[in-house]
Amino acid sequence: MTSSLQTTARLALMSAAVATFGATVAAADPIRRIDLITRPQAAQPAEFQFVQLIAQEWRRLGLDVNVRVMPWEQMSDIVWFNRDTWDTTAWQMVGRPERSDPDEIVYNLFHSTTAERGFNFIGYNNPDYDAIVEEQRVTLDPDERRELVRRAQAILAADQPNMMLAHPQSTFAFNQSVWNPESVVEQGGIGIRNTWTFMSLEPAGDQRSIILNSSDNVQAINPLYISGGVDSWITELVWDRLMRIGPDGLPTPWAATGYEWIDDTTITVTLRDGMSWHDGEPVTPEDVKFSFEAAGSGESPMYGPFVTNIESIEIDGMDITFNLIQPSAPFLTASLAKINLIPKHIWEPIIERLADSDENAESIQEDTPIGSGPFRFHSWTANEEIVLNAFADHFNAPKADRWILRIVPNVEAALGMLRSGEINFLADFPGDPSVLQSAAEQDPNLVAVSTVDIGFRYVAFNHRRAPFDDPAFRQALSSTVDRRMIVGAAFRGFAVPSNSVVSPALEFWHNEETGNMEAGLDRARAILEEAGYRLIDGRLHYPEGVSETLQ
Repeated sequence: MTSSLQTTARLALMSAAVATFGATVAAADPIRRIDLITRPQAAQPAEFQFVQLIAQEWRRLGLDVNVRVMPWEQMSDIVWFNRDTWDTTAWQMVGRPERSDPDEIVYNLFHSTTAERGFNFIGYNNPDYDAIVEEQRVTLDPDERRELVRRAQAILAADQPNMMLAHPQSTFAFNQSVWNPESVVEQGGIGIRNTWTFMSLEPAGDQRSIILNSSDNVQAINPLYISGGVDSWITELVWDRLMRIGPDGLPTPWAATGYEWIDDTTITVTLRDGMSWHDGEPVTPEDVKFSFEAAGSGESPMYGPFVTNIESIEIDGMDITFNLIQPSAPFLTASLAKINLIPKHIWEPIIERLADSDENAESIQEDTPIGSGPFRFHSWTANEEIVLNAFADHFNAPKADRWILRIVPNVEAALGMLRSGEINFLADFPGDPSVLQSAAEQDPNLVAVSTVDIGFRYVAFNHRRAPFDDPAFRQALSSTVDRRMIVGAAFRGFAVPSNSVVSPALEFWHNEETGNMEAGLDRARAILEEAGYRLIDGRLHYPEGVSETLQ
């Protein structure tokens, strides 16, 4: 597209967007105050610091930037459920195991169909991008699919729907006087804080409870909704899936004993015999079928995209056959290892009731969540702790007796609790990793392990609100700060600078060419000037003829 065509398209989009908010078209007006949301410094020091650095540079462009600090619960509610009310926010995508296949990131995070209620909470819409990520889903040849995923990353690098920052080098620690180090499992792109570790930890002494921490609160314990990374730790322990992602990053049979591709659009899995729900009822093939149907019922916006390609499900004894609409390269990882198995006898009445309600399954919180996973729910004390007990009847029963999550918003307090023995597994440390490593060097009982994460940290732009609907404006804001400076200053070097949502930990899929991003205020100012923005009396103004008035 030529520069003039880009400008015409951009102005048309901007005019339509600002009209949504009661805008009028007049002479060039100053850009309104921009709100940039972050969590508190005590809870997320790296995030708080990179937000301050970014806000400082945006102000030097002539923007009025207001940094809004709020706890995770409030931040999550505003960004996820009130999608047209915020401007820009610090955010993160955590390294869940099923994200070892890039489909969940490149499709669900940015495809236009997931914008209203799904993962695409920023409202990104690019038909060319949609076509690419749809094609990679049905391309079975790994090398051909790899090129499509790389092209998708290149489009995102050009559009800058978000300001990508870094893939953290996640650092966790445990007490080896409590847990046998040989029983700790490191999962590629995830680190040692993972479901395999929690199932495998062997007591080194009399202590048999895994006691860990989180700086963020838990929002929900719900098999059809995850509001954040900490929620997913619990979900993976309480509910089983047909497949799980192994420590090597590959899907492996779990609640299924095996699978067979009949053809490109037909796969049969065999359910493991003898499984039971935590309330004692047997897990049946009908439960499995219902689980996938519930995810696609429209009552679970978060999980719906992972089952839309399923045309029908058939049962024959313990065999469950999935008939797909079209071939699906990531089906094992993105669907069979993603969808939580839920008991039909509990959830069917809930789904039926929601069909006649304005609510959906994301609002449901069971008093006692029932799954079939290796740990079962015991108690939840709001803002304090969650306790899970080992499920002795599970086919891969944990070696520990309990899993106790304590909410510790302060980073220094969490490290102090590890040193004192109040916790024995540091599962969340958003502070300076070198401090944690030093603590481990000084205490022979502590072991610290660092891993480059599949997940990533970024600043999200709300495309529903001008001026963030303008690619040129997003590109300018995104190019204000060198990512290497962010990594050094905010992450103390324990991260990998990034301009791609696909982590370099996923070497096969990562497009290393996206990293060649020119950054700096001069570059940002040049982009804005070319797009028609003007600096008047120290304040950045819209291009001529564009005005925005939020009512």
